[in-house]
Amino acid sequence: MTTPTVTTAATAAGFSPKTLKDRLLRPATRQKLLAFASLVALMVFFSFASPQFLQADNLVGILQSTAVNGVLAIACTFVIITSGIDLSVGTLMTFCAVMTGVVLTYMGMPLWLGVCAAIFFGALSGFVSGLLIAKLKIPPFIATLGMMMLLKGLSLVISGTKPIYFNDTPGFTAISQDSLIGDIVPSLPIPNAVLILFLVAVAASIVLNRTILGRYTFALGSNEEAVRLSGVNTDFWKIVVYTVSG
Repeated sequence: MTTPTVTTAATAAGFSPKTLKDRLLRPATRQKLLAFASLVALMVFFSFASPQFLQADNLVGILQSTAVNGVLAIACTFVIITSGIDLSVGTLMTFCAVMTGVVLTYMGMPLWLGVCAAIFFGALSGFVSGLLIAKLKIPPFIATLGMMMLLKGLSLVISGTKPIYFNDTPGFTAISQDSLIGDIVPSLPIPNAVLILFLVAVAASIVLNRTILGRYTFALGSNEEAVRLSGVNTDFWKIVVYTVSG
């Protein structure tokens, strides 16, 4: 008597065995499960290889060392979803760092202006790349490759091929090395760089899943021509995507 009732309730709720099986067999679900299983396998392997691997200090160090790459990967996600590519992301990071150094060291500006300068030049670079791709119809590979070489040259010219030191800028080291969470909860000394990565990931998830930009980002990657025929300005949204990515 109990089994049919439970089965009926589960089916009504959308959790029938067939539905669950179909979800697990979806390509996107299989990719996520494979990625998660690979991560678990790597953690198990390295924990046997080194007893210190799963210690909190080591895990925090791994997260801190991957925070910058994580932010870059999140930025590239927007472009990749549209079936595009951005080869300039690495040199763009270098160029933004150089411009931040110029603002902080040569101009003597406060830290927040240096951060604003990095955001501005990153967005400007993405805007130019998007303009080349959307309006001039240059393939993303070629457009971003050219942007990569341009930014590399600008970085070398502006810096004079010499390092720009701005570690003594008040508050600079606090961004990456200090721990705001650790000050509140001493048992969780998570660096600010990891916290920034988490906040960027949450913000990107909200944008992709809860905003019109996210919907059009997925639509452009699914069928750009259908989106254009439905009356959407695909060039505009493509430029926006590359600007946000920058």
